[in-house]
Amino acid sequence: MQLQPIVINTTLKDRVYGRLRDAIINMNIYEDGANLRLDERTMAEQLQVSRTPLREALTRLENDGLIEIRPRKGVFVVRKTLDEILDMIIAWAALESMAALLAAENASDAQIKSLRRHALQHSESSARADLSEYSEANIRFHQMILEMSGCTLLADMADGLFMHIHAVRRRALEENDRASRSVVDHLGIIEALEARDADLASQLVRTHTMRLHAHVRRVWSKFENAVVAS
Repeated sequence: MQLQPIVINTTLKDRVYGRLRDAIINMNIYEDGANLRLDERTMAEQLQVSRTPLREALTRLENDGLIEIRPRKGVFVVRKTLDEILDMIIAWAALESMAALLAAENASDAQIKSLRRHALQHSESSARADLSEYSEANIRFHQMILEMSGCTLLADMADGLFMHIHAVRRRALEENDRASRSVVDHLGIIEALEARDADLASQLVRTHTMRLHAHVRRVWSKFENAVVAS
């Protein structure tokens, strides 16, 4: 049997979907008073597209669990309850700690050096004035560990949690000087990877993420209404 190659073209609706997904991921959805309502007319005007590809993209985003379309009320970004957030952090800890173990065993020296460069490059931006920049660098650090594992399925599973974990880490970094603690933790993880100590790397990643879990449970529970979906 002989098959002809498939020519893949990105359609307009795919581009609209990708642009909207990126924008939602970059929203600080767990910030106090965050506006979770998305206006179709405004989005169509900003993207310079008609309502048809926009609505097709919104349907895909709803299927992804990122938004909720409420009849006669509008489109809203989904915000998880506190219990759901805590469960997601535990799941992320499990996935990334296994990724760190595999990375210590399988990642190339060049990959580990790249991780160190990334961490050092953005360590100074953990100061409050550059917290937004460090927030992006922080989540990228964790994505790099997942990629270094060499296990595509681990990274794919983590991607399903990505939007909410990203937003949770972004808000938490602004609380109790957690950004400075994050820098220290990251350097310890890198040293374990450089030493090819798989068990230690796994343990440090798990401890680092579970510190986030303890912080959210302790601090956010006082303001649970602020993190529960509208």
